[in-house]
Formats: sequence, structure tokens, C-alpha cells
Amino acid sequence: MAAEQPNYFMYFPTHYRWSAEILAMLSTAPYGGADISEVDRVGRQLRDCVGDDEKWFRAWSASGRQMQERAAAAEQAGHRFTATSLYLRACAQYQHAEHFRHPKDAVAIEIFRSSLDCFAKFMQLTDRPRIEKVDIEYKHGLLPAYFIHAEGSGGKPVPCVVRFGGFDTQKELQYLRGVGDLARRGFSVLLVDGPGMGESIRFRNIPLHADYELVGSACLDYLAGRTDVDSGRVGVVALSLGGYFAPRCASLDHRFKACVAWGAQWDVHAMWAKRLELIGQGQQVALPVPVDHVRWVFGVDTFDQALDKLRDFKLDGIVQAMRCPFLLTHGTEDKQVPMADAHKLFDAVGSKDKSFRIFTPEEGGAQHCQRDYLTAVCDAIGDWLEDKLQRAPSTAA
Repeated sequence: MAAEQPNYFMYFPTHYRWSAEILAMLSTAPYGGADISEVDRVGRQLRDCVGDDEKWFRAWSASGRQMQERAAAAEQAGHRFTATSLYLRACAQYQHAEHFRHPKDAVAIEIFRSSLDCFAKFMQLTDRPRIEKVDIEYKHGLLPAYFIHAEGSGGKPVPCVVRFGGFDTQKELQYLRGVGDLARRGFSVLLVDGPGMGESIRFRNIPLHADYELVGSACLDYLAGRTDVDSGRVGVVALSLGGYFAPRCASLDHRFKACVAWGAQWDVHAMWAKRLELIGQGQQVALPVPVDHVRWVFGVDTFDQALDKLRDFKLDGIVQAMRCPFLLTHGTEDKQVPMADAHKLFDAVGSKDKSFRIFTPEEGGAQHCQRDYLTAVCDAIGDWLEDKLQRAPSTAA
């Protein structure tokens, strides 16, 4: 009897994490993050060593380096647009290589630094949108961020979207998830490496912490000082673990006028306690990164210490205070966060104006954070933001 086929694409059918990462790359192709041939070329090199993260790291690092060298040659020859696209894809491949490298040794950090160099080149050479490197000051230090300027603003203040990643999607990879389309829709976007993410933990030693409202409020304070942003029309969008970040921020600072949880969270501590219990029993668990990542983002040595840090990562008693329009997206085939948690979050949110967008295998987008149909969810979020934020009257003083 043939094995039952999953309702989702798996490049490596026996390995969830590697397959999820491949799909996370491929899905960004419409936004300039990948080319199917480049991804498949490396994927074929890895078919006989599935699960060997050292070989994964070496293969994707080498591919990223090859594209960076091609980009530099194109730039030197005066082929600006060829160089621009290659630098962006090289950045992505470097970061996908580094995701699975634990511990984060000097070799891993150097590859991540190369990714930032590539994105800096992309920023310099691209003709659109205009991207500005900024810092967000908050209680525990300076958070690195990019401010993406809205197109067609005519010099007037425009609505802005604050974007956070999740457990492992730093600001450069966020950029590849529909940010350019938001700029074309007339939104400015603030992409932030929050605590435990990207540059913040790698170069500024800022670990993950539960009171994420400190980050959200600091972003609002920063945007209030910009004359090109309508501070009365600022929303927050975050994906994956960001399904905890964004609702917490919007619930505890009512200056946010729209909130999108791109993938649900509910009780992150309970979810991780269950995961670690199953791993301890030798069972397979759907994780996006190696399990050691949960210790690293908190800067602790043991899983028990990580669980202690996670105790306050709960949304019950918080999201009941949300007042702004709220959108939740979730897939029926999400293997990382159960649909039951999505329903708990949606039911608890206190906003009168709230929408729950469920993606199914028949439509596509049923996997975690719609990594199997990225354009569909980006369009849905963009349309919703236009309705709830762009077309709404400003509440700026």
C-alpha cells in the first residue's frame, strides 16, 4: 500500500525542516529572492546527505559566494540591474545557509556578515524602492532596521507598517516577503531586527525577551519623529513567532491602528514544553530551525533555562485589550502551530473589527505562514491594510 501523500510540497520528503527552508526560498522568487534553477542546483547536491547541516551550510554558503562574485563582476562592468538582483539573491542564500549552523561560531557570523554586505549593495544599486538604514532606540539598546520609503507619496506623510520577523526570519528575508509591493501600494515599511533576531543578537548582543511591547512602542516613538510618516496610521505585521509579537504590541500600545498576525501563536511556553518533551522521547517534531536555536536566541545554556524565559510568552490576558482592526492568517496544514491555537487567539482578541483568513490545500497557502503560496498571503495582507489603514482617516494629533 502506497504511503499517503502530504497536501503540501516537500523537496526532501523525509525531512520537514530542510523541505520547509527550501520552500521558504522558492516562495520568494516573485519578490526577487530566488531563482528556481539556482535553488534546485544546490538542492540536488544535497540529496544524498539529507539532514547533514554542515553540508547544508557549506553548499549554500558556496552558492551565495558564487552569486556575490557574479554580482561584483556585473557591477564592475557597469551592469547595474544584473548586479542588483544577484546581490539580493546572494544575501538570501547566505542567510538560509547560516540558519542551520549551530553553534553560531566565527564561520557562521562571517557568512551572516557577508549577507549584510550583499544587502547593502542591493540598497545602493536598486532603483526602487528607496531603502534607508536606521536604528531604533529602546530600553535594551539600539535595534537595527530598514526604513523602506513609500512610492508616489508626493512628499506627503503616508501610512506606515512596522514589520517584525519571527523565530528565524531576519529583516533582509522579511524584505523578500512582499515589502516592495507594500511600498508600491503607498505604504512606508519599517523592517526591524527585534531582540534575538538578525543583527540584534549576532552583533549587538540583544537576546529575545517576552515584553515585546517595548520594541513596538519604541518603533512608534521613532516614526512619530519622521515628517514623512502619518503617525496616526501605523500598523504592525509579524510572521510566525511574530504571531505573538504583533498582537502583544497592538494590545499594549493603542497607537497601533491595525494588527496582522501572520500565523497564530497562543501559549508559546506550552508549545515548546511539548516539543522538547517529544524530542526527549526520540520523536520527530516539525521545527523550522535546529532545536538549539531556542537556547541561542535567549542567550542561555540549557533547555530548562530557555523554557523559563518562555514562561511569559502567552497571549491570554493580553489580547483581550486590543482595540484596532485585527487580521489573523493561518493554514490548515500548519505543522508547527495547531489550528486550535489560532482559534484561541482569534476568539480572545478584543477588537470588534477582526478577520480570520484560513488557507487550505485546495487554494494553496495551507502551510506554516503560507510559505507554499506567498503571493496569495501578501496580496491578502496588502488588500486588508489598504482597507483598514490606508483608507482610514488619520488619528494623528
